Amino acid sequence: MYIAITRQHMGANYQGSARDFVKYLEKENEGKPLEAQERFFNQTEHDIDAEQVIAEIDANTAKLSKKDPKFYSIMVSPSQAELRHIGNDPEKLRQYTRELMNTYAAAFYRDKVVTVKDVLYFAKLERERSYSEKDRAVQENQPFASKILELQHQVRAIKQGREQGDIAHLQEKIQVLEQEAPHKLNGKRIVTGMAKEGHQSHIHIIVSRKDVTNTLSLSPGSKFRTSETTLNGEKVKQGFDRDKFYRAAEKTFDKQFGYRRNFVETYNARNLLDKDPKRFFTALLGLPAHERQAARQLLFKAGVKVPSIPTNKAQLAYKAMLQLKKGIGKALESGSIGI
Repeated sequence: MYIAITRQHMGANYQGSARDFVKYLEKENEGKPLEAQERFFNQTEHDIDAEQVIAEIDANTAKLSKKDPKFYSIMVSPSQAELRHIGNDPEKLRQYTRELMNTYAAAFYRDKVVTVKDVLYFAKLERERSYSEKDRAVQENQPFASKILELQHQVRAIKQGREQGDIAHLQEKIQVLEQEAPHKLNGKRIVTGMAKEGHQSHIHIIVSRKDVTNTLSLSPGSKFRTSETTLNGEKVKQGFDRDKFYRAAEKTFDKQFGYRRNFVETYNARNLLDKDPKRFFTALLGLPAHERQAARQLLFKAGVKVPSIPTNKAQLAYKAMLQLKKGIGKALESGSIGI
């Protein structure tokens, strides 16, 4: 499960309104008949129109300055294994989103307990995803893409009479590079913008910075998990515990759908890999044989080159550990291994 929380972009193109972001979320509906379009939903309603989303988010910004984000976006991207487990069922993803937002509300540190009834949000299911520059396949294809682009520029220059050369020979070199690129989909080199294969369902959530009463600030962008500040002479609790939210999101999915999560799929594993690689690999080595093999298969499917997971610590040389950490890290960042 890959979850990302992002503040509203505050560039000139956004002007403080949710309209541009909502318009972006409507991209999969373009060209589809009304009955085939995916609509927004929240905790109690479904089939919500985009204009209603914009109106409610834009109206819920009391006492926020022009520089303050008016909303946050939460992207919930289950892994391929998680989607297979639930049969890529859109209704199950909607049910999970509603449970997830309970855990989101519970992660706020306030004097009064925050519940999902206090949170103004709208969510939307998307079924397609495209490769981006963050994906390992695109990154490893990039040296070939650069050479191909250079050759294509040469071909164009020859055709325009600005240079001399053998176009047929250059085109032959281009074809060789296309074939040598390590990552392809349906015979074509994977590039940024190409649609990904397999189940790609994910959820986008737009959540207001203010609560439903438009009086209290609920910012998941807080620098603190738990802190207290003085306001009008009184101590006030504030903060948002992202770690608590991410861990609860994972546990909620597992409990709701009976999913048995391998160690390398866990949020705890990602934290260990980032902060203490030695402990990560020690934990990996300590798994029962069948779980260790399952971990290896998950890593392999994510494109991490793991010939074999070492059976003891002595085999785990420092250099090899760093190489493996780099490969796993890239897979986690691109969402190949859902954490």
